[in-house]
Amino acid sequence: MGAAPASDSASLLLLQVICNRLGGSLPPACDVESCHAPPDAGHRTAARPRDLELRLYRRQRPVSDRWGAVFHGGGPPSGKPGGARTRHRRSRRSGLGVAVGHLADRYGARGVYATTLVVQALATAGFVLADSFWPFVLVVTVAAGAKAAGTAARSPLIRHYGGDRPQEFRAYLRAVTNVGISLGAVGAGAVVQVGTLTAYRLMVVGNAIAFLVSAALLTSLPPVAPLTPTGGPRRIALRDRPYLLITALDGVMAIQFKVLTVAIPLWLVGATTAPHWLISGTMLTGTVIVVAFQVRASRSVVSPTAGGHAYRRAGVAFLLSCSLISLSAGIPAWAAATVLLTAVVIHTVGELWHSAAGFEVSFALAPRHATGQYLGVFGLGAGLAEALGPALLIALCIGWGRPGWYVVGALFALTGLAAPLAVRSAQRHQPAGRTRTHFVEAAPAAQRTR
Repeated sequence: MGAAPASDSASLLLLQVICNRLGGSLPPACDVESCHAPPDAGHRTAARPRDLELRLYRRQRPVSDRWGAVFHGGGPPSGKPGGARTRHRRSRRSGLGVAVGHLADRYGARGVYATTLVVQALATAGFVLADSFWPFVLVVTVAAGAKAAGTAARSPLIRHYGGDRPQEFRAYLRAVTNVGISLGAVGAGAVVQVGTLTAYRLMVVGNAIAFLVSAALLTSLPPVAPLTPTGGPRRIALRDRPYLLITALDGVMAIQFKVLTVAIPLWLVGATTAPHWLISGTMLTGTVIVVAFQVRASRSVVSPTAGGHAYRRAGVAFLLSCSLISLSAGIPAWAAATVLLTAVVIHTVGELWHSAAGFEVSFALAPRHATGQYLGVFGLGAGLAEALGPALLIALCIGWGRPGWYVVGALFALTGLAAPLAVRSAQRHQPAGRTRTHFVEAAPAAQRTR
């Protein structure tokens, strides 16, 4: 299949920027009242380790990640009330992604994805009206479920408009997503400076409008006709054991995303003498590298085999970065800052390889007619990392200290070593499981009704 028109691909990229510009711009996810009061900036008092974890989770994380916790189902470090319920909600929303991905395959991705964006807009606007606990929980659940569903529903669109290399097009989307989140963080910073209830409400409303604008842009794209199988089972993703194994390995590797947003801020403040403003510096460094080099890193990953090797390189990079982070304790401030920034650069390079590998294997090993449900299944790995990652990193890296960093790095390295074997297993099973099924392009809905 040739590439889709460049104007349509550019429209999808623009949609991604708008959808993420304000999507990371919400107040800290501590409680409902936090949306009604200015944050206590500059709070620097001595704290017990547990207090330090909670304070940093709420205040030291970058604005984009903190707001993402509210809108996308994030939660506090382990030990806070409701942590188990948060993990349960995440698992349910990941399962919703599989079901909605199947709907996108069956009835057309454009309409299903646009619906999820409208639901996100309505749920986001609902934050303005949520003035007690249970309405707040309801709004968070709907918004998080719609986001997970939308991620799966857009996958057939990425495959279509990405032409022969949807994996590379997905890398473009990740780069512009980081641009959008950065713009949202800048806007959120301005709102925090104003610090009024009206400003916060306007920001939430602006976020809802951004989702509606994205849905309108999406409907301007030509519809993508679904492919329907003429034989074989329809819901096949959850039966594909090699693909499920790769999903699990990618989920373990995806815990690395929480190293920069959870583990390093806690470690920097609690175990090193590095200046606290370096937390923002590490985030900025990682974002710039992703925006500048994600597409370039993905261009060299052109097959599932290459994706397996990229997983392996990523695991080695994470092992090295975790080892360096552990060495930043007990040294002068300038040395700690240098070591941490070096570790962040190495870690982000590993993140580029990990993301490129995930883009490649998730699309290449998924049958074209079931892209939505397969990518919905692949998203279960990220859901696992979201649910368990922060608690695991806090327990090992913060609670145990330096040895915990070595354990986490070894976990990433071993996962990377196992990934090529899992990819080869999936490739061996792929032809036998799919050659018996043939696919035809479904007629557009308007033609089917005649």
